[in-house]
Amino acid sequence: MSFQWPLALVGLVVVPVLVAAYLRRERRRADFAARFTTPALLPNLVDVSPSWRRHLPLAVLLVALTAMVVGVARPHATVNVKREEATVILAVDTSLSMGANDVTPSRLGAARTATRAFLDQLPSKYRVAVVGFAGRAYVALPPTDDRTLARTALRSLHTASGTSLGDAIGLATQLARRQRAADGTIPPAAIVVLSDGASLSGRTTPGTAALHARSSHIPIYAILLGTPDGVISVPLANGFQAQMRVPPNPDTLRTVAQVTGGRFFTAPSSARLREVYERLGSRLGTRRESRELTDLFAGGSAGLLLAGGALSALWFRRVP
Repeated sequence: MSFQWPLALVGLVVVPVLVAAYLRRERRRADFAARFTTPALLPNLVDVSPSWRRHLPLAVLLVALTAMVVGVARPHATVNVKREEATVILAVDTSLSMGANDVTPSRLGAARTATRAFLDQLPSKYRVAVVGFAGRAYVALPPTDDRTLARTALRSLHTASGTSLGDAIGLATQLARRQRAADGTIPPAAIVVLSDGASLSGRTTPGTAALHARSSHIPIYAILLGTPDGVISVPLANGFQAQMRVPPNPDTLRTVAQVTGGRFFTAPSSARLREVYERLGSRLGTRRESRELTDLFAGGSAGLLLAGGALSALWFRRVP
């Protein structure tokens, strides 16, 4: 919590001063009573000794005073607020290694299936685009708020040779910057990259593309798919096939996420991928915003003042 006028908090010094004055007054009352009677005989003179309830009105009034002083300082708190408009670019690796079945049914198949949970977490006004990348990067779906089209575009992705990660990030950045909100401004955007390794082809390096995304204030959330046991079949001459190990390579994905201020995740299983997608959908659907809490403290102090006054009137009416 922060305060617009922190100097006003100096007024809180009044609260302990009032408490000290009240305690001093209570001690003086006891000393004054002891002048006229023996303290041991007081239970015989008074039917009921004063209970803790007689201190309650003052306690409530002191809490109200504290809330009033804090309200004058104009407190602010950072809270999660739902975004109204934003663009999310899904950049999906479609290289041959994404056909490995160490993630059920395959790395690419798991990506397509789990994306449903991700799309369900995003606000309905969000625009979603799909970029595929193997030997080249291409737009499988321009930004749209039609979730059915997004799911269809994801199902249409198929594996091919090459991994042009840098080109995919550059293309995703261009798509995001072309979007316009209702007021003509560029809405917030994020790129979600789902891949199993480093870039092997393309005209733009991932590092350069990440710097361009950062200059456009577009974070990259990178999700690494696969396990060290991933294997694919590679066709050879005369119809033969060879088994090739394709373990995931996290270094490049981790770097582009860090450069842009995004996050890096690992998803070695379909369940983990769904979990990451759900967390990302919730995160991208909100933004952190500073909200002033003056009205909350002012209303609370007014209510407490009324409650303290009512308790005080009730107590003194009961006391003869």
